[in-house]
Amino acid sequence: MDSVSHLIRLARLDATVDKRCLLARATAMEVPACGEGKAPFHLLLDGACVVELPDRVIELRAGDFLLLPGGSAHRVLTSGTTDPRQDVIEEGGGAFSVVRSRKGESVIDLFCGHYASGPGAGSILLRSLPDPSHVSFRQAGGADATVRTLTGLIRQEAGFDGPGTAAILSLLCNTLLAMVLRTSSGRLAGSGLWTAADDERLRAVVDEVLRAPGADWTIARLAGVAAMSRATFVRHFTHATGMTVGEFLTHVRLMAAAELLTETDLPVATVAADVGYNSDSAFSRTFRLATGSTPARFRRRLKHGSGTPAGLKAEP
Repeated sequence: MDSVSHLIRLARLDATVDKRCLLARATAMEVPACGEGKAPFHLLLDGACVVELPDRVIELRAGDFLLLPGGSAHRVLTSGTTDPRQDVIEEGGGAFSVVRSRKGESVIDLFCGHYASGPGAGSILLRSLPDPSHVSFRQAGGADATVRTLTGLIRQEAGFDGPGTAAILSLLCNTLLAMVLRTSSGRLAGSGLWTAADDERLRAVVDEVLRAPGADWTIARLAGVAAMSRATFVRHFTHATGMTVGEFLTHVRLMAAAELLTETDLPVATVAADVGYNSDSAFSRTFRLATGSTPARFRRRLKHGSGTPAGLKAEP
């Protein structure tokens, strides 16, 4: 399995379309902060708007996708000189609500939703993405054409808004994220785990570590996989991802551990060994620092929470 598919499968993200925003000129829409484990996204199908974040302003045009892994509060503004800007009204729907300006014809068609993750692999992957992650698919090209086809399906299903729409939109938005990540080379400014998989010279390293996270991975061995000298590998890895090789190994190993804790009833000590930890206590400490939960509590939460993920066996 390739690294893109492997990372996405490990993440177990659940997409939800919350609103379709058909906003007129000179409109301001406040978007509150998301709760823990949720990353809001915006997909602009028509028009242009501005997203005001606490530390920057991002311009969106038709075909742009914006993901906010940190879940920060923000504001969506359409063009116009009216001050103060008009606010919005929200109408309930079947799979999602529809937000409109109080007056005027709509100038944007914006889908707003979120990706939800548990405290394990999904949250690790989301935190590794640039915040914000802004990708534009306005350029020509085969991959971009595929994404435009996908967004067309999202618009078509949203227009139907009938039985099964929520589930279909969730699947389409999960597919959209996979397409965004797969075609994001050179478009996602930032650093993190994902950029290692997105870098042509490092992709083989990610593939091998995902395939065998518990192997004795030394810098020299990883440099050999990348066909680089040790010094060149360390320098390139840090420059490309913004993290050390050790931090990368920790991220991947913890994602693999979360998968084993979810899918199997293996003892925690066995999981620790399988992902490369010689010490059960060191593994538990590292897992808790990354996820906010010990491995045992993480597994109990899955068992006694809203539902047991597919493949998780009951503990004796």
